[in-house]
Parts: sequence; C-alpha cells; structure tokens
Amino acid sequence: MTNKELTRFERARLLGARAIQISMGAKPMIEITGSLDPIDIAYEELKANVLPLDVIRDEE
Repeated sequence: MTNKELTRFERARLLGARAIQISMGAKPMIEITGSLDPIDIAYEELKANVLPLDVIRDEE
C-alpha cells in the first residue's frame, strides 16, 4: 500500500510540469483573480485538488 501524500520531490515535479503547461497556454483549472505567475497558479490548483496530473509510483 502506498502513501497518498505527495513527497516534496513529487510536489516539485508536478508544480513545475503544470507551470510549464500554463506558461505555454493551457487553461487554468481554477478561477484566477489578479495577476499570478504560472507557478502560483499551479500551486493554487494543487491546493484546490484540481491539478490535472497524476503520480504513478513504481512498485518495489
């Protein structure tokens, strides 16, 4: 059974990947108020649990 919490490495990888997508024109999955940079938008998506990315862990 794997832990459902993200490690700091998984969190950094997801935020970076999503920030790149947003900076290249992907629509944010949350309502944007004000001007936020792509990393802040990705972080808000992660907090709202609407990040459109999954983590697949290898079974060892």
